[in-house]
Formats: sequence, structure tokens, C-alpha cells
Amino acid sequence: MARLLLLSNGHGEDLSGALLGKALRETGHQVEALPLVGHGHAYSDAAIEILGQAREFSTGGLGYTSLRGRLTELLQGQVLYLLQRLGRLLKVAHRYDLLVVIGDVIPVIAAWLSFRPVAIYLVAYSSHYEGRLRLPWPCGSCLTSKRILGVYSRDELTATDLTSQLQRRVSFLGNPFIDPVLTPQARLPNCRYRLGLLPGSRRPELEHNLLLLLALVEYLPEQLLADGELSLDLALVPALDDNSLAAVVAQKGWRAQADPNNKGLTMLVLGQRYVTLRRDSFIAVLQSSDLLISMAGTATEQAVGLAKPVLQLPGMGPQFTAKFAEAQRRLLGPTVFCADGEPGKALNLQNTAKLTMELLKRSLEDRELQDQCQKQAEQRLGGAGGGQRLAEAITKLLTVIHQ
Repeated sequence: MARLLLLSNGHGEDLSGALLGKALRETGHQVEALPLVGHGHAYSDAAIEILGQAREFSTGGLGYTSLRGRLTELLQGQVLYLLQRLGRLLKVAHRYDLLVVIGDVIPVIAAWLSFRPVAIYLVAYSSHYEGRLRLPWPCGSCLTSKRILGVYSRDELTATDLTSQLQRRVSFLGNPFIDPVLTPQARLPNCRYRLGLLPGSRRPELEHNLLLLLALVEYLPEQLLADGELSLDLALVPALDDNSLAAVVAQKGWRAQADPNNKGLTMLVLGQRYVTLRRDSFIAVLQSSDLLISMAGTATEQAVGLAKPVLQLPGMGPQFTAKFAEAQRRLLGPTVFCADGEPGKALNLQNTAKLTMELLKRSLEDRELQDQCQKQAEQRLGGAGGGQRLAEAITKLLTVIHQ
């Protein structure tokens, strides 16, 4: 079959790229990856070879970050690193039958400059943000090139919008990053209310987000936690190990200890408040929770794709700021909520705690909310099998190249 190179530019894009790469590999193609920012751990986990020595940055990639995040990118040399990665692409592009872009304008331009046939999955753009997508220059011009053999969007609204704007067919076939969370997993133990906590994955923002989530927990009804009627599950990535975790939470008076009912689990404890640490159980947390409190990007999208209500807790960034959260609500629709108040301040935490309890009850009792969650999941993310459908469409493009 064909030799393909995946181009992506961010943590969420790497995840989608890895899942798409696995689907392409299963059809017989040889697949390699060039993540333009970050280590590309998702590719390594999927046993997809990464070209060159990749490097991680604290902001997680060029994109929707705060001013502090953008300055950090410059100081850490991220722009220079990106240029080096682009240089590598131009040197090796001729080896591949097709370049597959997963992301936004940066890999689109890079692929266009390579003078190779290209397929593009525009996972980073959506017409849901403003009703009509305003592509950054020169992305629109690149997408109309004859070398771009196929363009695929992240939702139906964007496909319709871009088909009109570009005067070429743009298709919506689903989103690979939804497929894993729609696969049934062993559910967590039953309780009256189950609340999932998603602090994100990038350090050092992860630590700040975690402390803010724990501050929120202190505003939740202590008796419900003490009685076990409200279970809190923290989905935590391996990047923050147990020793580092214990040191971080100790700053606010919390302690880490073994779960007395399950010695294999760790709990974060403050008084009668308990948070269960769930490592390697992200999907189980999503599927089992009645409500997710999120400070994450892709994880929030996956929760919405599962038809779960989401409550945002904006932090100080560099990624998950109030600005990022507001854009995320426009992208994902009315089943993503956010309380009033300045991020990190007591009023916002109080309002978020109050809204948490309201949404937990509604998630179980409000049929209108449940139906709305199902509707938004289908409209905004699509159903299962997106990765396979994209792989099949890209394989058809290859038949055109080889004719």
C-alpha cells in the first residue's frame, strides 16, 4: 500500500492523528508522523514512528493561549523549533505518497509548501464559533489548491460552510478522538452522584488547575462527601507522579493516602472530603460520571461526544483561561456551562459549587437536558467510527494518485 506522513500541531491533534494513523495502518498503509509541536506521545503510544527528535513545551503548542503563554513560547524557542520541524518536512516530503494534515493553518501551509499530494482533517476549526468560519490567511487559498485532494471537517456545519466558501467539497465523516470514549469500559462503582474532575494534561498548568479544583471541592456539601453519596473522581495523567502530587496538594492542606476500601487506589483527603485518584481510567471516569468539571480541551470535547453535561472551571492559563473557555462553549454548545465570577476567586468557586449541585440533579432528573446532550453530541462531534471512515476516504484518494 502507500507510505503516509501525518502532520499535526498540538496535544489534541496528535491524539486524533494517532487514532487516524492506526486506522490507516490497519488498511495496510505504512504510516509515520511529524508532530510540529510537543513530543507526540500519542503517536509513540500507538507505535507510530516519529521523525526526528521531538520536544515538549509548557504551553503544549502554538495556539489559543494567554499573552503569558505566547511570551513563554518565544522564550522557550518554540518558534525556532517549529521552523526546524518545517525544514525537516521539506527535506523528506518526497518520500511519501500522501501527507495527512491534522490541525490548522500551520500544518496546512507546511503541507502545501511540500508540493506533495495532501489530505486535510481540519480538526482545529469550526463554524460553530461564529456561524461562518473565517479561515486565517493563507489557509483558504491553500485549501483550494489542486494538490489538496480531500478536505474533512470536524462537524457538519463547518462542512457545509466551507463547501460554499471554497467552492469545493468538504466532508464531515466524524472525529477519531471520539471513538475511544464510545467504546464501553468497566464502570466505576455506583453512588447517588458521581462527579468527574478533569484538570488537563500539561504541566505546570496541570498543578495550578488541580489546586483550583480542590479549592472548589471545599465549597461542595461536606456531608454528601462524608456519607459517600457524592463521589469525586480525578482523572490524572502520568506526568504528575504520586510524590509530586502529594507535594502539590499539601500546599493547600490536603494529603494523599491509600483508599481504605481499595488499597490499589489513592485518595486526596481534607477533613471529611475525599477525592479518588484515577490513573489510566480516563474513559471509565468519563463514562461513569453524571457531570464533568473540566479544565481541559480535548477531554471536554470527548465528554460532550459522550452526551455528558460539562461545567467549566476557568483558570489562569496559559491554555485554559476564561477566553479559551468562552470559545469552547461556542464550539461545543449549550450543554457546556460556566459560572459567573472572576477565575480563581471565591465568588466564582462559590457559584461553580452551586451550579455543580444543580447540574448533578438535572443530569439525573431533567429529561430535556438529557435529550439536549444527545443532540449536541451528534451535531457537534458525530457518532462512532469517524477514524475508520476517514481512513477509508483517504485510501480512496490514493487510488486517484496511483491511476
